[in-house]
Amino acid sequence: MAEIESTSNVQYLKDMKDELTCSICLSLFQCPVTISCGHNFCQDCLTSSWKESYDCPQCRAHFPTRPELKKNTVLSTVVETFSTRYRKTEIGFEKKEEEAIKKPIVMCDTCLSSEAAKTCLTCMASFCLEHVRPHLDNPIYRAHQLREPLVDMNERICPDHHKPMEFFCVQHSRCICSFCLQQVHKGCTLKTPNELKVLKESDLKSKLSLLDSKIEKTEAAIYQITVAKNKFKESVTSRKKMLEAEYQQIREMLDKEEREAMNTVDRQLQSGEDKFNNVTKWFSQNIKQMDSTKSKISDLLSQSDTLAFLQASQLDLPSVVNIECKTPRVNLDNTDAQKFIVVFKDYLCDLLKQPVEKRLAILKPAGAPQVNYPSQSHVRSSSRGRSRGPGPLMQGPFQGAGPSHGPGPSQGQPGVYCGPAPCSVSRFQGPRGRHQRKPAQGQNEKGETKMRAASSVENLLTLNKRDQSRGRTPEGKSTKDHDSMDIPPCITSIVDRHELLKYSMDIPPCITSIVDRHELLKYATVLTLDPKTAHRRVKLSDDLTEASVMDEPANYPDGPARFSDCSQVMTSKGFSRGLHYWEVKMSINNFVGIGLAYKSMDRKGTSSRLGRNDQSWCVEWFTLKLSAWHANSETVLESLSANRIGVLVDCDEGTTTFYSIGEKANPFHTFVFPFTQAVYPAFWIFSKTSSIALCELSG
Repeated sequence: MAEIESTSNVQYLKDMKDELTCSICLSLFQCPVTISCGHNFCQDCLTSSWKESYDCPQCRAHFPTRPELKKNTVLSTVVETFSTRYRKTEIGFEKKEEEAIKKPIVMCDTCLSSEAAKTCLTCMASFCLEHVRPHLDNPIYRAHQLREPLVDMNERICPDHHKPMEFFCVQHSRCICSFCLQQVHKGCTLKTPNELKVLKESDLKSKLSLLDSKIEKTEAAIYQITVAKNKFKESVTSRKKMLEAEYQQIREMLDKEEREAMNTVDRQLQSGEDKFNNVTKWFSQNIKQMDSTKSKISDLLSQSDTLAFLQASQLDLPSVVNIECKTPRVNLDNTDAQKFIVVFKDYLCDLLKQPVEKRLAILKPAGAPQVNYPSQSHVRSSSRGRSRGPGPLMQGPFQGAGPSHGPGPSQGQPGVYCGPAPCSVSRFQGPRGRHQRKPAQGQNEKGETKMRAASSVENLLTLNKRDQSRGRTPEGKSTKDHDSMDIPPCITSIVDRHELLKYSMDIPPCITSIVDRHELLKYATVLTLDPKTAHRRVKLSDDLTEASVMDEPANYPDGPARFSDCSQVMTSKGFSRGLHYWEVKMSINNFVGIGLAYKSMDRKGTSSRLGRNDQSWCVEWFTLKLSAWHANSETVLESLSANRIGVLVDCDEGTTTFYSIGEKANPFHTFVFPFTQAVYPAFWIFSKTSSIALCELSG
């Protein structure tokens, strides 16, 4: 009965094994995952089967995007438990089968024809059922020791005295008979076989317990290794996504630089063709004048009447006769851009030939001076007089090859000048104090001179572009006449400091002051995020005050207000008049943007990112750099460690000031712009490790 039950148990486990087998590798599940159709597979088997499309290998269900894979922890536990039980049961069953197969047949020592049923250790013989009956019925044989049939009967007999070995000598580690005990092993320590068996069994049980404990620890270590491997794979996937985003941004920057360089050449081509066409048109008009005069002279020469000839002979040649006919010179004035891209290409080639671990040391040598971005303190120190000192140099193969704005560090020393950032202006001084910004003499209508710091490879890529967009070559020479520009011609030469002070701005002293946070809380406003504007990868909290990034896009309904390319979200409330203040808490100071945008801002394409158009403004933490963005123009700011940012919008004055919040509110940047529409707070979140939360304030 026990054998039947054991056999059925093994069969049940074998049937259960089929249910716990992956249909791809036909083995027990290893890190099982479940997809939306309900089927389970090994994670590695499933991911390796997805190459061009995402289909279920079992039911062939098609998924338009790669499904999110999560480990089936319940199934994984069942598989581990089953594997342990099945292995033990199968081994035990196989051992029983082997024992049944290998069990020898003992014959009766009396009849030598029947299988023995018992072995008598006293008679030292085996008997069948018929011949063992006297031992069972006759009281004389009751003292005899009956056992199951023994095959090794000869091994239980002392070879020297032909007596059964009843004792075990501990000193000599051998079985002995009673005669051996009286002769050779007198005085030795003896144990009965049963006592020795108990000791051996105890020792083996302790070893078995040790092995079981070791196996459990090893299996736990294997499980931890599997978990660590899966986490490592997830880290690799996240790293690949981050690298892909970084390289994609570099490609977009290079593509944009190429397009603008080509557009510059096309504009020069159009300008040259217009010049050729104008000269050709002018020469054609001169030919018409000279042909008219030539006809008059021919008519005069054909006059036969002398008196009439003399009266009409006073004919002057047109003034165009004295003009020398020369082909105009039109040169392609884009050699600096060409030189730059050639030098930049050679630099990249040399850089990429180096091992990855050495590239950072080449970009930022240990002995080179640290590049300091234009900071708020720089603006403060120079706000009274606009005479700026020279910026830091970009060391390396770009010395002397890049654009230069103003004099270098010393006369004759080559370098790339990192000009000052646009001045950060605050109009808020305390709860009521306001200052009006006064444009200085010689400034344009906007009252700003935007110069960008060339202190990174990214700035090098865009610096030439910014100069071309302003009509200025990388050498600092204008492509326009000085009369048509607001910048005086002396800006390119060494002049007296008082000449530069004429172009300074009246910056209020409150930009350097630290404001009491309680004064700002008087203008606190309650904000909630607008789910209609959230990008599909932006996850909002239930109370619409927190936003983060998801790995897989959500199934949000389409709409004209929703951002389709950038992971951004706007608030439901906008402002068109008055003072308004709110605070934002960031999880980390990286891959986050805080700003404002008009409701009419484009929600599609790469230009929909905050600050990359003229309808949005933002301060942005990106790859350990803090920048202010507007109209696709970047201003590098001094890095901040605060993760709580306050924003004050003065709609009447047209300013937005950003504060780092601690015990006090410290302003670090201000946008000055006229409000033409209502502005809405907006946020950009790039990494799944980053998130923002609107803080609850009370005035």
